[in-house]
Amino acid sequence: MKSWVLAHSGVARFPGGSHANGNFAPCGRVAPPLAAELDALFAAIGRARPDIDLFRLERMSPELDGLANPLIALPHHPHPNVGLAVNLDGGFDGVMSRASGKRKRKKHRAQARKFEALGPISVKRAEGPEEIAGLLDIFFTIKGDRLKRLGVADVFADPKIRAFFKRLFADARGGEFVVDHLAVAGKTRAITGSSHCGDRLICEFSAIADDDLTRASPGDYLFFENIAAACGTGKSVYDFSVGDETYKRMWCDIETTYVDIHYPLGLMGALLAGFFSLRSTLVRRLKSNRKLWSSLKRMRRRDSEPATTDED
Repeated sequence: MKSWVLAHSGVARFPGGSHANGNFAPCGRVAPPLAAELDALFAAIGRARPDIDLFRLERMSPELDGLANPLIALPHHPHPNVGLAVNLDGGFDGVMSRASGKRKRKKHRAQARKFEALGPISVKRAEGPEEIAGLLDIFFTIKGDRLKRLGVADVFADPKIRAFFKRLFADARGGEFVVDHLAVAGKTRAITGSSHCGDRLICEFSAIADDDLTRASPGDYLFFENIAAACGTGKSVYDFSVGDETYKRMWCDIETTYVDIHYPLGLMGALLAGFFSLRSTLVRRLKSNRKLWSSLKRMRRRDSEPATTDED
């Protein structure tokens, strides 16, 4: 258990916290345990680790590569955010036949013309620790700038978090974690970081530069190229991971409801479980009201903008 959950302030959770787009219990292809067996397991952990009040196990996929998540035998509830993915059956032509391909190809060509008017276009996968580290530094900068404009805390600001991602991607000798980027006129305009997991390629993070080409949607251009490349490697799913955004909906035909488990050990754990469950329910209801959620995001962006004075 210690290998796949971390405890902090009485709450045990999967490593990675909010940086983990999805989680899954480590298990083999055996008969799933019964709820009573899981209860006995967590009780034993509680006796060995009396510092744990609550298991906060969130953003879990109910299945992965045809394997059911054994933990969902326990009481659980939907995570506030869904996961969106693209079915790659039939290769890229098959994807385009299901996702307004004619319009997407036309837009992609129009984007290419805009980019070429400024300079050469390059879509490339980073190779070697130095190139990977350099691109991640660019990602941290442009992502941080965008989050600041949106009034959202920069989850990549901590130097330890940045160092971890650099080690993770640089040490992936087998290509489990990859960084792709779009450069126009010698400048990086969009970046994606992805992981290989079974038959799927998962987009773990992405960012676009705020510059003269932002309105030309360089992120959409790079996703087009990434999805086409995933089809070429024989993957069956391109996974945008957790989060419901318009640019994902433009491609996706697979929607996954992630699940959360808040498993208490004792009275304090029960209080914490009630708090996290209530917050999750409120967030889910808020986000289900698209009009209200959009209004709140606009308010957050407005509040994050610096105030102006007559002297400005």
